[in-house]
Amino acid sequence: MDIPPDAQATADDQRGLARQIRTTLRRAGLLEAGTISERDLLRPAVVDTAHRAQRGIRQGTPPPALRGDLARALTAADRPRPSHGVNWPVELAGPQPHLHRSVRRALASLPAPAPRHGDAAPATAELVSWQAAEAETFEAATRLLSDVWPEMLAELRCLVVELALLEGRAIDGFTDFAVHGAIMLNRRRLTTSRAGLPGPVRLAEALVHEGTHQRCNVAATARPFLRAGKNEEAGLLETPLRTDPRPLTGLFQQTVVLARSLLLFGRLLRSSPGSGAEPLKAREDRLRTAADQAVGTLSAHRGALTPHGCALLDRATALVRAGR
Repeated sequence: MDIPPDAQATADDQRGLARQIRTTLRRAGLLEAGTISERDLLRPAVVDTAHRAQRGIRQGTPPPALRGDLARALTAADRPRPSHGVNWPVELAGPQPHLHRSVRRALASLPAPAPRHGDAAPATAELVSWQAAEAETFEAATRLLSDVWPEMLAELRCLVVELALLEGRAIDGFTDFAVHGAIMLNRRRLTTSRAGLPGPVRLAEALVHEGTHQRCNVAATARPFLRAGKNEEAGLLETPLRTDPRPLTGLFQQTVVLARSLLLFGRLLRSSPGSGAEPLKAREDRLRTAADQAVGTLSAHRGALTPHGCALLDRATALVRAGR
């Protein structure tokens, strides 16, 4: 992959992941006969089943117990998917079992909350259904991406098949390789910010942000960014987008996310001259500060990167410093 999006390279990596999922399901005895299309293998519920089957193989749990879950996931995958936004067959998903499992994992990974008035504030995040106004915001966000960055939208179409909403204070959004193809976003990211950034712009940024995490995840299955063992060796690091220390792989992905986010806001600013551009420029400035921190920290760990990882770091660094 590269900093600029590339739908064809993304599709190639997606095919490789589909082959790995097919192999896992066969090893688990869940695919004795018949064929499953590449598209269906990449449904988040099917990916979830494959990951649970893989864990079952390692732990000695009989994977055939998941046969019913796989059948239900494939039945759901057969349903026609309406196109939203600009010809994007993405499901604006409501609460579903594989997404609930993912949210529980995300909550369990959070650091302990800071005490408030003597008590720890609870970490809350729950899946909610889409409202009509939120679906309209999604339509507006995809039209915006189609206008200013069609290549990014084309890559997102290759990657994302489910978009779910969260409510609660703990999580702004996340992706999870165990449900690859799904993005979870807090519904507040669809509303106008206090700084005046419109909901469709915030959602477009969130789609680029979380979609880039998915792109990094699938790309790393074909060409790793980090040398073997270096993620653990580096320990936990301070990063610009999280208050809790993150592993090196998290810092690497943040660097790519921030570089792409800068590209997005550069395009938005060029398409929105005049007084309405102030919130866009303020957001670009914040992103550039965070990106400068990310490339600086990652550069100190350059020796942990593969040649492919180094090339991406160099391109991200050049992009960030060109706008100083």
